[in-house]
Amino acid sequence: MTPRRFGICIDANDPERVAQFWAAVLGREPETQGEEIRLLPRAEDDFRIRFVPTDAPKRLENPHHPHLTSRLPEDQQRTVDRLLGLGATHLDVGQRPDEDHIVLGDPEGNELCVIPAGNSWLAGTGFLGEVAADGSRETGMFWSAALGWPLVWDQDGETAVATPSGSAKVAWGGPPPVPRGPRDRFRFDLIASEDTDPADEIQRLVGLGATLHAETYADGLWARLTDPDGYEFTLLAPR
Repeated sequence: MTPRRFGICIDANDPERVAQFWAAVLGREPETQGEEIRLLPRAEDDFRIRFVPTDAPKRLENPHHPHLTSRLPEDQQRTVDRLLGLGATHLDVGQRPDEDHIVLGDPEGNELCVIPAGNSWLAGTGFLGEVAADGSRETGMFWSAALGWPLVWDQDGETAVATPSGSAKVAWGGPPPVPRGPRDRFRFDLIASEDTDPADEIQRLVGLGATLHAETYADGLWARLTDPDGYEFTLLAPR
């Protein structure tokens, strides 16, 4: 099966501000498409990222968040200092004193972790090495099949997939689920492969365990669905 591309969609009260922060963090160029702002990928396997406007305030921790990697021991603090200078803040999400990652929030409080050097799990990945996601084994298996990406971890209810090149991972932590609000601010996108028929792709995803909520066929958005755990994701046209 032809691999699909994976994307991140973040609701923002000020999409331009949040997008500029992440563009500076990741070294990508922002591009405005209607009301949303996209960060242009630099490589084929880069996670696509877009920011869309919302009036709803952020009240809960996001169920998913990115992990940034470090190559050298001093890189972790350098990254933290750079992100703080760009508008990030330190966050306390209940991390233990013995944990070696550093938790920050972007300008609107979206959580992210800066991982120290020497992390064997993220060895070989890029700077944006992983998205850590809430979700059951069933959802991890769904995304592996939906994306056509290899499953690289399946143990004790935890699962993970990797991009075809191994440049990044998406990992699901298993139960228990995190508290949820009316709509998650941090969601996933699935970008269809070239020459894909929208109706066929929707039918394929539903057959894998997704639930269809709306078909749109406007502005490159084909459908809004939820995964087996009820987390919303969007099916996007190839781009």
